[in-house]
Amino acid sequence: MPNVLLVSLDTVRADVAYSGKMPGIEGLRRRGTTFRQAISSAPLTPISHASVFTGLQPARHGIRHLLREQLAPDAVPLAERLRDAGYATGAVVSCPGLNKWYGMDRGFDFYDDEIPRLPDGSDPLTVPDVKMRGLALKRAPVVVDRAMDWLSRQEQPFFLFAHFFDAHWPYEPPEDVCPTADNPYEGEVAYSDHYLGKMLARMEEMGHDLDDTLIVCFSDHGEDLAGWYPNDHAGPLGHPYEEGHGCLLFDTTQHVPLIFSGPGLPRGAETDRQVRLVDIAPTVLDILGLDGGSVDGASLTEFLRPEPTANSRPAYSETYYPEERRADGKYPDLLPLSSVRLDDAQGGRRKVIWQVGGDAVESYDLRTDPWELDGHTLATGTDETVPAAPSD
Repeated sequence: MPNVLLVSLDTVRADVAYSGKMPGIEGLRRRGTTFRQAISSAPLTPISHASVFTGLQPARHGIRHLLREQLAPDAVPLAERLRDAGYATGAVVSCPGLNKWYGMDRGFDFYDDEIPRLPDGSDPLTVPDVKMRGLALKRAPVVVDRAMDWLSRQEQPFFLFAHFFDAHWPYEPPEDVCPTADNPYEGEVAYSDHYLGKMLARMEEMGHDLDDTLIVCFSDHGEDLAGWYPNDHAGPLGHPYEEGHGCLLFDTTQHVPLIFSGPGLPRGAETDRQVRLVDIAPTVLDILGLDGGSVDGASLTEFLRPEPTANSRPAYSETYYPEERRADGKYPDLLPLSSVRLDDAQGGRRKVIWQVGGDAVESYDLRTDPWELDGHTLATGTDETVPAAPSD
């Protein structure tokens, strides 16, 4: 059985990940297959990771808000399936959104979710502000040291989940590891990437052949920098309630990096066909020859061939965080959102975003309007509402 390494580079936009400035990511891209159009199920850490771990969309895995729900009892995480198959399972996570409280530790023999309290002494798990929660984290060197310490004690095939949270606000990189970074956010992404490279180097020093290791690297969601990038929408750009991520479903936060590498998988390949993070768990299980159960995602192995012929997959995303964001009374009219992003047979790519419990529906032609600045209103002010969660 091949060893499995799952790496989450939290809060990393696809355009920055694939900018060519990140040597760790570029090394993985040369080693494996890059999915240029991977879409997250939600713009929040616990919700998106739950979809990655289970292969289920939020309506089925049960976590739809930042601070309200835990993983559904009947949702079977990837770690449980691999532990049952004989793998040693370990995880080092670095933020409140992956705390054991959510049930993210299910299936892991070792789950290190220790993080410091906020500067005022409060528990970060109870804070609904996604920016403030970013002040409580393990920095990348600690993630690497603890992950490698656990790995050094394993004598059987392993499944290791390593989670880097450095790219999250407040964008204060401790080291300048990317002189070409355009802004402090890119500096933080480069800091995570730098230690990703160190972790892979240490694994090789320990005798683990990376070519014989199934490696999956992804981000759970991107980040809206309120004007640092041309496709931003937050703050003064029309959405003052959006602070980084959580309330909107534009590609700024939903378009994320995804790379697979491992034994028998194409090297240096990439595809522009659309896939979803919810496809990760069934893909890993399929590659390992294990049963994936009844899930919403589907294996990507048809894309992981020398000449893939697979079609793009419709991608559903949602956010119910607006219900929590409006709790302080500043934005009483905020409503949850759902979206579907899809390609058509003629080479078109579009996205539809609608209010859950409201009337507004907007459509974006992502070929002619990739920054989603000129949405076409399909419906507003009618008595009809849009269904909350269409099926895949």
